[in-house]
Amino acid sequence: MSRSSNQDVSELIRKARAGDPACRDALFALCRSYLGVVAGAQIETWLRAKVDASDVVQQTMLEAHRDFARFDGQSEKEWLGWLRGILKHNLADFVRCYRGTAKRQARREVRWRDPAASTFAHGVPEPAAPGATPSQEVVRMDNELRVAAALAELPEDYREVIALRNFQRLPFAEVAERMNRSRPAAQMLWMRALAKLEEALEGEGIEI
Repeated sequence: MSRSSNQDVSELIRKARAGDPACRDALFALCRSYLGVVAGAQIETWLRAKVDASDVVQQTMLEAHRDFARFDGQSEKEWLGWLRGILKHNLADFVRCYRGTAKRQARREVRWRDPAASTFAHGVPEPAAPGATPSQEVVRMDNELRVAAALAELPEDYREVIALRNFQRLPFAEVAERMNRSRPAAQMLWMRALAKLEEALEGEGIEI
């Protein structure tokens, strides 16, 4: 089940809590793409060389499986908030670990964002460049799992440019450098990526 409604998730939670293993597996599978997008958006540049988002997601999924009995919510919002809390804890552990084992110059210190206040809690952050852009209206996150699933289905370069521009809020000059492209090419790629995401979301009946 790659697409979900609040009712779908609530029903899966109810059945999983009642001991249905298939529903429990479906509930977790439904959220893997979501956690991947959130983790990818939260891992800062200096940590990316040391930690892969998939490692953080895997650790989060393992702990969520282990502690599922402690989750006492019923809605999709509560479920995703609980998962983000575990993800936040794991990210903090990685940050403490690597800050404790390697010295970095003060100018390279970057404050990492709390996943609980991520794109998937409050909508896509406004890009670094001023002025209204399509990215400001991409999503308002009433359908967090659907948006995550749509992002996961985009080509890798589309996902990357959206993550760099919208989630990390980097200027186009830096986006272009990271992706080894010219600035005009990076801007064009970003516009195509947003158009593709909008198309996918509209196909799911999500207003943007």
